[in-house]
Amino acid sequence: MTMFDVSGRVACVTGASSGLGRAAATALAAHGARVVGVARREEQLHDWHTNSPGETAIVAADLGNRSKLADIATAVARPFGPPDILVNAAGINTRQPADDVTEDGWNIALELNLSVPFFLAKALVPAMKEKRWARIINFASLQSRRAFPGGIAYGASKGGVEQMTRAMAEAWSSSGIMCNALEPGFFPTELTGPVFSNAELSNKLAEQTCIGRNGELRDLEGPLLFFCSDASSYVTGQLLFVD
Repeated sequence: MTMFDVSGRVACVTGASSGLGRAAATALAAHGARVVGVARREEQLHDWHTNSPGETAIVAADLGNRSKLADIATAVARPFGPPDILVNAAGINTRQPADDVTEDGWNIALELNLSVPFFLAKALVPAMKEKRWARIINFASLQSRRAFPGGIAYGASKGGVEQMTRAMAEAWSSSGIMCNALEPGFFPTELTGPVFSNAELSNKLAEQTCIGRNGELRDLEGPLLFFCSDASSYVTGQLLFVD
């Protein structure tokens, strides 16, 4: 199991206040990483920090403000040093039908889901290059490939995450930075609340999977540890569906 070991690594996880980001941050901390959680909602972020296992710190910040990303990167490195692992889990789904998409709704989806992961990574990469060992894990989606009602902006941004991940790998993996993406199916989170509050829809989605159920947060732990550890030392630019 040593190849899956993340103990002593420094990880930055965005969106750590809830959902898949919180699950990822908790899993890494439970397995010995020193985790800095980043999110906009300070109260929920403090709640995660208070209840998380292991050694953790938090940075309350609005990732949607791109001009602040350099400052956020500096703040992330303050508690434990520059991160070895970056998990880009923060995201938003505006759920606007194509005919009703607003410029603001489109822009915020592309900004938070696509632009922020790149520019935050770009700010952290110089220190990663010095270490010659790092992991960047982006969160893509089923909607990277499938069209869903009301999902045109979200799907466009998550489709972009796939290609961005491959391009990150091309640019940075020769410096020891492996870049991959997780693509979760339907998991019970705040973002998918409208799905799981509709029993008929939730059951329909479960029936479409080979296994016959929707995801549970623990299902992400193994794939995440694989991408965050030495187990993936020769794996980069890859997209792993967890569904």
